[in-house]
Amino acid sequence: MNVPFGRLLTAQVTPFHDDGSLNLDEARRLAAHLVDVQGNDALVINGTTGEAPTTSDAEKSALLEAVIAEVGDRAKIVAGVGTFNTAHTMELAKQAEQAGAAGLLVVTPYYSRPPQDAVADHFVTVADATTLPIMIYDIPHRSGIAVETPTLIQLGAHPQIVAVKDAKGQPVASSQVMKATGLAYYAGDDGMTLPLMAVGGVGVVGTSTHFTGRGTKAMIQSFLDGDVAGAAQQHAELLPVFTGVFATQGAMLVKAGLAARGFAPGPMRKPLLNASAEQAATFVALLEAAGL
Repeated sequence: MNVPFGRLLTAQVTPFHDDGSLNLDEARRLAAHLVDVQGNDALVINGTTGEAPTTSDAEKSALLEAVIAEVGDRAKIVAGVGTFNTAHTMELAKQAEQAGAAGLLVVTPYYSRPPQDAVADHFVTVADATTLPIMIYDIPHRSGIAVETPTLIQLGAHPQIVAVKDAKGQPVASSQVMKATGLAYYAGDDGMTLPLMAVGGVGVVGTSTHFTGRGTKAMIQSFLDGDVAGAAQQHAELLPVFTGVFATQGAMLVKAGLAARGFAPGPMRKPLLNASAEQAATFVALLEAAGL
């Protein structure tokens, strides 16, 4: 089975100082925690959970370089580079390659809603811009369009397009793509990790895995070892956190949870706001109830 980035990946939040500037020291500290304590095989930097729509290209580069310097010898660093502009996405891809990233996460072009032939052309053009392996991010509820099954099968023939972060929630369609290609499927919704693995998925790019990483990895290993009942039990125990992290925008609750655990993730950048006291307390209570 093709497992290009390991099985447990977390889309890391981006820490900021109280004045809103990038906090690279805390980014390094958090990355080390996610790799050394939570057991992540890889981290996604500059993804949606990392508030990439609000960070400059220079900040993205600095963040990548800091995290790679901290944990790049023991985890793969995947750079989020997708935008709704193919030329800009290519620039970010080249920047990530220069910084030392091990792979690229490229989201479907959003807002302009290109037709499927243009979607395919976008991904191929970006894939041809560097030598790095690419994970397609298929998330229609954010991008406005899905990467349709025939398009994914077509893209699976490209040697550098190796994986999909699947936030579509259609495991039957996903299994059709897996059957027809060598693409590695990662759940883009924490709660779909085990269901997706049941039809051939390899792991997760998680949000709640800032806290559930060790438990999620144990669940994945139970399934791989053939202990399906044990994996299902672990899934059930973690499910309130898998879903609770999305009670509002995920990065908001991750930062609230991290702050309650002694980290200094700092404020959200607008248009996102910090989680309310009530939202934070509810999420922290879920972490406590799950033994996290």
